[in-house]
Amino acid sequence: MSPPTDLPFADLTPDCVLDALYSVGLQCDGRLLALNSYENRVYQIGIEDGPPVVVKFYRPQRWSDAAILEEHAFVAELAAEEIPVVPALTLADNTLNAFGGYRFAVFPRQGGRPPELGDPDTLEWMGRFIGRIHAVGARLPFAARPALDVVSFGAQPRDYLLAHHFIPDDILAAWHSVVDQALGRVQQCFERAGAVRTLRLHGDCHMGNVLWVEEAKEARDNGPHFVDFDDARMGPAIQDLWMLLSGTRAEMALQLSHVLEGYEDFFNFDPRELHLIEALRTLRLIHYAAWIAQRWHDPAFPLAFPWFNTQRYWQDRILELREQTALMDEPPLQLL
Repeated sequence: MSPPTDLPFADLTPDCVLDALYSVGLQCDGRLLALNSYENRVYQIGIEDGPPVVVKFYRPQRWSDAAILEEHAFVAELAAEEIPVVPALTLADNTLNAFGGYRFAVFPRQGGRPPELGDPDTLEWMGRFIGRIHAVGARLPFAARPALDVVSFGAQPRDYLLAHHFIPDDILAAWHSVVDQALGRVQQCFERAGAVRTLRLHGDCHMGNVLWVEEAKEARDNGPHFVDFDDARMGPAIQDLWMLLSGTRAEMALQLSHVLEGYEDFFNFDPRELHLIEALRTLRLIHYAAWIAQRWHDPAFPLAFPWFNTQRYWQDRILELREQTALMDEPPLQLL
């Protein structure tokens, strides 16, 4: 895990953004609104004689062209099955274009609000569409995009944090010990689950990437719309399900049962993957800390995460990983 280029978006000025859209034939009306995104730079742009569009400028050096195009092809495949996703527009004969040293893609604007996950009907509805995504995702593997595994989401992030001296010296030994212990438990969870199937996933199916639409022009367009497949990768199906769960074990078991009521209408769920819920949560926590660290040179990150890399931050991560280690020793959730 090597850090990307310093100041990766320093030359992405408003004029550059608008000129990029002009280069693919879009006539902008000058309205530009920066949207909430840290990994990439995303803007809503007003278009003359048409609805606004959303343009994403990809972080340099993160993905290869082949990996980005593979994401676009996956989303287009889902859209062809009438699954509510937002595919990239084909402009100048491509979904991925370049201008001023930046690669970018343009998408239709999709409105909506976060789903209400306390509602059993909403959970079932979400499950139906994730099941449909996975039914398509299981048809063939990604070739250019990575897999979610213990090495890429656990060992490599740990090694990056150690190599770049982010952990304060006085708690380094404690952090190193607890992260190694946690990764050992993660490995045990994967071993208990066995050889579970991997498939193409959304990969980051948190509620910021799901927009709930009501009162659409067409009734079939109501419900969840899945956006931002930037983290799409190969992995176990439960990766796209566990982030819908919260609360006590009993509450999470009930929530998952509602999700699976809809999910299994379209795709079979392997109960062995229940062993992976806390393991995947643990990997996400370790990976998230390294993700911020890798981008700490980007001026947007110290502004957005002022609490990162303080003494208190790393002390809290030690406690968090200790809790996760204990949770991974417990039996998996029991479906109701």
